[in-house]
Amino acid sequence: PSSNALEFYRRFFEGGKLPQTRQNLGSGVIIDSQRHVLTNEHVISRADRIWVSLRDGREFEAHLIGADPNNDLAVLRIDTEAELPWVAPGTSADLMIGEPVIAIGNPFGLSNTVTTGVISALNRSLNIGQRVYHNFLQTDASINPGNSGGPLLNAEGSLIAVNSVINTQADGIGFAIPIDVAKRIASELIEHGEILPVWLGLEFQELDPALQEVMDLPDGVFGPLVNTVDPKGPAALGGLRRGDVVLEMDGHPIPRAGEFFKHLKTVVAGQEIVLEVWRNGSRIGVNILADEIPTEQIDNLAKKLLGVRMEPDPRGGFVIAQVVRGGPAARRGFERSDILLAINGRALRNRNDLRRALVDLRGRKAAYLVVLRDGRRYPVTLDLL
Repeated sequence: PSSNALEFYRRFFEGGKLPQTRQNLGSGVIIDSQRHVLTNEHVISRADRIWVSLRDGREFEAHLIGADPNNDLAVLRIDTEAELPWVAPGTSADLMIGEPVIAIGNPFGLSNTVTTGVISALNRSLNIGQRVYHNFLQTDASINPGNSGGPLLNAEGSLIAVNSVINTQADGIGFAIPIDVAKRIASELIEHGEILPVWLGLEFQELDPALQEVMDLPDGVFGPLVNTVDPKGPAALGGLRRGDVVLEMDGHPIPRAGEFFKHLKTVVAGQEIVLEVWRNGSRIGVNILADEIPTEQIDNLAKKLLGVRMEPDPRGGFVIAQVVRGGPAARRGFERSDILLAINGRALRNRNDLRRALVDLRGRKAAYLVVLRDGRRYPVTLDLL
């Protein structure tokens, strides 16, 4: 039989499936003369090829500059030397509830659709899947599948937000990312290709009812207790002290340390964070300038969170050089010479992977690890507390 016939029989009897191509449609906006396109991360997630269609009918291939799933933003660059129309991002600092807005996009494939409405609310927090998004705008301008990544304009035509998600449980509710947030993220992605993890130089202790009583805190005052402040870190420079109870971060309640670190994932280096803390019987505000996490902090995080000191292994992953007595790894039976290959699904190929994996563990109660011992891989759940 011919090779085509053999392929047919192989697919039929072995249950093979024909290759499938799936297309995803979204919107975007060109934000500078360098042909950078701002859109949503979920629009281009898992894409092998990206094509951009302009209103005048021209089509170009584009490549991904960087994406940030924590803020649902991505930056592309269109592969052409031609001059393209673009719009400079405006500001979202002065937006008001009730202000008229215009959404532009490709809902259900209907290109260049314009809808109008008003800003319904500011600073919305959304739980979508495993992620929490903060500071979204809420609008009643019609936003449907295909609008994602498209521009939200004010009545003067200024770019004030990036349309992001719709509420599938209700009609007439859409959400968008304020352009001031999007500009910070886009700048980081264009410069570094990723959002560099930040730190503030502090550690928390959960404030349980017994400790709240010992500290004589009034009802309604509840949040993580600051128990360590790095004297050279951003928190100390901003005036945060050991013993402060963090109540809010950028206007959002922080009931637990985990919520604090979730919010910190959306912050970029150089961004100012406003904390409201309880100190000496009153609420006070503390402004902290977030900074990129220093390289030396990676080893400290590994010791504090996992209870190990690790070194890169030439075969891949990181070999455990020291197990801290009484730490999480020691309690689980880890040994020197064990090789850590992955943390929570993130393969550890280099120190940058390790840094990101450890930063993501802050505020978590457990970690899922893949460990190599005596030539065999083992999945291990490690309690961090």
